[in-house]
Amino acid sequence: MKRFCLPAFALVLAFSGSAAHASGRSAKPAQSAAMQSDDKTQPSYDMKGQALVDMDQVRQKFVVLAEAVPAEKYSWRPGEGVRSIGEVYLHIAAANHNIPTMMGTAKDSKYMAKDFQASITEKKQIVDEVNASFLFAIAEIKKMSNADFAKPEKALGPDANAGDVIYILVTHAHEHLGQSIAYARMVGVTPPWTVAAEKEAAKKKAAAAPDKD
Repeated sequence: MKRFCLPAFALVLAFSGSAAHASGRSAKPAQSAAMQSDDKTQPSYDMKGQALVDMDQVRQKFVVLAEAVPAEKYSWRPGEGVRSIGEVYLHIAAANHNIPTMMGTAKDSKYMAKDFQASITEKKQIVDEVNASFLFAIAEIKKMSNADFAKPEKALGPDANAGDVIYILVTHAHEHLGQSIAYARMVGVTPPWTVAAEKEAAKKKAAAAPDKD
């Protein structure tokens, strides 16, 4: 993957209610010499396979976390003008549909709407949107061949390719999973996978403890 022009990415995210993230990025950022690598060797790993694994793992965590957060907490926000828990979930749902449009996937006006992240308030519908959006993004990646990852995307920059779009998709999902974990803990919800890990650790500790006479 190579450097690409951030304004195109900012434009896509603006449609999914993320203009705040895009502000101040109107110019192509300067890059250090270390970042401008001349190494053109093809990667030795399967980016498609890894992207599919990452997206499905993040999907599962988003869904179980969203299900664990009480419905009345979906409107909680850490401060005025900041996305609520429910709005973050809908933001990621929109982005999972919108980011692939950077490599030619058909646009869906529902998810491109600037007010989408505030358009649904019912918990089950939001959870369903999140899950469906990841399944959509995963399906788009599955359609690609390994060669497609090297397909030029000149609109994003002279050296950009479709692999850059998938990289954005995966990192964006991870970014907001971290945010959502922090929000959940702030309202008193421990991520379900952490709860499960703690129970398993306690079980192993109890089993390893020596019997007392």
